[in-house]
Amino acid sequence: MLTALTRITMAASVALAMSACATVGSDFSAPKNLDGAAYRHLAPGAAAEADARLPQQWWSVFGDATLNGLEQGALRDNPSVKAAAQRLLQAQAQTEGTRANQSPTFGVSASVSNSRTSANTSQGLALGGRAISGNNYAAGASMSYELDLLGRVRRLVEASDAQALVAQADRDGVLLMLSTQVASNYWQLRGLDAEMAILNGALGSRRESEQLIEARFNAGLTNELDLARARVERANAEADLHEVQRQRNLLEHSLATLSGVAPSAMRVAVAAQAAVLPQPPAIPVGLPASLLSRRPDLAGSVAALRAANAQVGVAEGAFYPTLQLTGNFGYASENLRDLAQGGSRQFSFGPLALSLPIFDGGRNRANLALSKARYEEALANHEGKLLTALREVEDALSDVEQRQMQGQAQLQSQAAAARAYLVARARYERGVSNYLDVTDAQRSSLTADRAGVQIATQRLLATVAVARALGAGWRPEPGLAALTQAAPATVK
Repeated sequence: MLTALTRITMAASVALAMSACATVGSDFSAPKNLDGAAYRHLAPGAAAEADARLPQQWWSVFGDATLNGLEQGALRDNPSVKAAAQRLLQAQAQTEGTRANQSPTFGVSASVSNSRTSANTSQGLALGGRAISGNNYAAGASMSYELDLLGRVRRLVEASDAQALVAQADRDGVLLMLSTQVASNYWQLRGLDAEMAILNGALGSRRESEQLIEARFNAGLTNELDLARARVERANAEADLHEVQRQRNLLEHSLATLSGVAPSAMRVAVAAQAAVLPQPPAIPVGLPASLLSRRPDLAGSVAALRAANAQVGVAEGAFYPTLQLTGNFGYASENLRDLAQGGSRQFSFGPLALSLPIFDGGRNRANLALSKARYEEALANHEGKLLTALREVEDALSDVEQRQMQGQAQLQSQAAAARAYLVARARYERGVSNYLDVTDAQRSSLTADRAGVQIATQRLLATVAVARALGAGWRPEPGLAALTQAAPATVK
């Protein structure tokens, strides 16, 4: 018995030594980043440093307490965040299940049975027409273990680990997208508050004008057409105000949904200085080469590529033999009191089963070709995502640049429109021109003021877009961080 056990142990040791020296498939090599020294639309004088990053709570750069509270509530209570967290837990549990294949499986069992054989079978006739009956008590333990000769199981574990990293990146991507959606909706809402402040001011001015024109009409100093025009302008201002309020309600409902609460429970108070929107903060841009370590979708893409590469190794492992070791040890007896006696002992070591595929109709070859094609697809998808990320950054930087210049031009338009209204009103009061000039100037001034607020809102939204395109302060956890650092950039 010892000789057989020694042989089995030696065979297992040799197999383990072989598995330590060779592994099916190729080790993963992360793809390099695209070349590019700087962004085309980076603001003049702005430095692009590789380590330039937003804080992890990136929205804090706006310095708005209400936005901070909305962000924290959304990240805590949003159902999509909870679902993403559970998907990550599922992936981690699957990884643990796959990792268990690297360890031996042990089990214990116990059984009690009562049996009787037939006296009329060939076995019973051989015993003189006697039946065999009695109790059977058994207790024992079993073991099975696949000796990972060429690393097939290790590749399975590697693929599963990479899939868990993909789920982790997906969760982080959900958090990033949610935080930027909250910020975008919030600044749109603040922009509507500013428009409402302008419209309220315009409505008050139009009511005063209507009262003045009505008094002049009653005194016979003007005609009914001027009075009708004044009433039209006042009614238009009221209608515009209701429309902006409608849009604000929709944004408030959207913020409630993002925050994980019922729309009826969300009330975002109007800011004290509603008519004045803050200046957008400066966003540290960094180098294009740093995008891989700043965006969770790109890190997840690299993790998916690693999983596909490991699956190629698993497919290659199907061409090679597998070695399975099993063993049993226990006790069996007809009487329960004799179960622990030495004579009741039973055991087996082995078989040390070697399985080698000889002919499978080309199934393994097809699976290997499929795995390689999936890897190439994952590589192409990664390259596409990297190009998309660079385009998103350039788009956002271009928006910031153009919105700033647009805002400067709009300030001139607002000043000119305000002056035109003052001149038109003075001319009307002196009787030099009719009231139509006043209404046209009023309309132009209101349009210019609203356009100025809308451009200021778009500047804030463009800043949010820059933050989102750059990863919005994302910090990869150790597993993803190792992947992003494994892909050096090639910057020329």
